[in-house]
Amino acid sequence: DPLTQLPNRLTLSDRLQHAMAASKRSGRYGALLFLDLDNFKPVNDIHGHVAGDLLLVQTAERISKCVREMDTVARFGGDEFVVMLEELGTDGEWAGVQAETVAEKIRLELGQVYLLNGDTEYFRTASIGISLFLGQEKTTDVLLKQSDIALYKAKDSGRNAIRFFDNAMQTALDERAELEAGLRRALALGE
Repeated sequence: DPLTQLPNRLTLSDRLQHAMAASKRSGRYGALLFLDLDNFKPVNDIHGHVAGDLLLVQTAERISKCVREMDTVARFGGDEFVVMLEELGTDGEWAGVQAETVAEKIRLELGQVYLLNGDTEYFRTASIGISLFLGQEKTTDVLLKQSDIALYKAKDSGRNAIRFFDNAMQTALDERAELEAGLRRALALGE
């Protein structure tokens, strides 16, 4: 990414494929953390795009400080970042605890004051969605989708929160989509 100097979406995808293959060989879990800055648009609208870019660069630096050297921090696009954690152990529960610990560290770090335009103090929070992986049970696209779904659950819960993806979330989203499609069909048929 030219602004933050972090890996971009394509590099992340490549690294994720390698991490999934390594996870399959080792039997160790990994995790994807999908982060989004809460209410980022007003920064650009009020302070200008230079300030917004500065906030993104500082965000990238802060996230990078919170992870191990072996982990990957990538800018996914806009104000979205993805962290890939590897080698979280062979126990799924323990891997979840470790992923949540890192996510909380990031959330707290991003909640600290930012200095924009020299002396303008600005506070920002982040919402984080987490999806664990083991081996190649899922595709990279599915993992990204699951962590993105968890991110939006974090936003729905009031922002500045962390949520894990679970199958119940996916089931609820599928049921809602099915209900909406059924309502559209019924309206079109005058029912």
